[in-house]
Amino acid sequence: MVETVVKVAINGYGTIGKRVADAVSLQDDMEIVGVTKTRPTFEARMAIDKGYDLYVIYEEKIPDFEKAGIKVSGTLKDLLKKVDIVVDCAPGKKGIENLETYREAGVKAIFQGGEKHDRIGHSFNSLSNYSENLGSDYVRVVSCNTTGLARTIFPLVRDIGVERIYATMIRRGVDPNDSKKGPVNAITPVLKVPSHHGPDLKTVIEGVNIDTLAVAVPTTLMHVHTIIVKLKRDSTTEEVLELWRNTPRVNFVKGSEGIISSAQIMEMGRDLIRPRSDLNEIQVWEDGVHVVGDHLYYYQAIHQESDVVPENIDCIRAMFELIDDNMESIEKTNRALGIN
Repeated sequence: MVETVVKVAINGYGTIGKRVADAVSLQDDMEIVGVTKTRPTFEARMAIDKGYDLYVIYEEKIPDFEKAGIKVSGTLKDLLKKVDIVVDCAPGKKGIENLETYREAGVKAIFQGGEKHDRIGHSFNSLSNYSENLGSDYVRVVSCNTTGLARTIFPLVRDIGVERIYATMIRRGVDPNDSKKGPVNAITPVLKVPSHHGPDLKTVIEGVNIDTLAVAVPTTLMHVHTIIVKLKRDSTTEEVLELWRNTPRVNFVKGSEGIISSAQIMEMGRDLIRPRSDLNEIQVWEDGVHVVGDHLYYYQAIHQESDVVPENIDCIRAMFELIDDNMESIEKTNRALGIN
């Protein structure tokens, strides 16, 4: 066991929050002190079943939990007195509302990609800018799509050189557990150009020249990216493949082996018997990677519910300077989570 164990709170035990909580519980240098819910849902019961102390965000909601027979240990403010850091997993644009609460409590905080970079001040990706966040108090882990872009683009920037990138995000319409959103029978383009993903990538890879588009489609499984990269020099398909083979949290799948869509990728995730069938790695179609002169063309798939989870773990280590080297932290996190 390491000497320093960081005490962690999860504010928002939902899609991302419950995954981060489980990931933290597998580390030997951090521990979960408690998690929060706003309503007495099945997830609140399951948090207690897992052994997590449950707290409510708003004191006036305590009677609702008591009526449902769900024990709570106090409020968010009570929880913040017991921890070193809070991982805020509130719905997008809600987390920033909690920033002042965290400041007043004197705890560090990690926010998710739904928040604005300018409001937080620091953005994080394990591979591309870990060292820039050493010792930071408030950090934002970039979104699932931006995390996916960073994982495959940063090695290209570092080792080959990138002149320009054009990428389209083909986004799932909603997460699998959400029955209220869509689209249901439509393809919806994001008419703002560029989509937020390009500017977001620049917060973790300085100076990258990227233009992005996005469309939402009626699926819940994954996001798919189509990417064209103009490299600074001629390259080969094998050079790029070898570069990604040596990049953590990047995995190859093959259409020639029957993985022709996001459906087969998720079936692979189920067959791997991962918790919740999560795929923390970015899935690149190996036989969809093509280099022609100085142009690279490829496709990748992003499991939106889980790819940012290991980034949150590495971010905690960076903020407390538990490990100064990003690759050492990535390896430690991967080993604990069974990644790659």
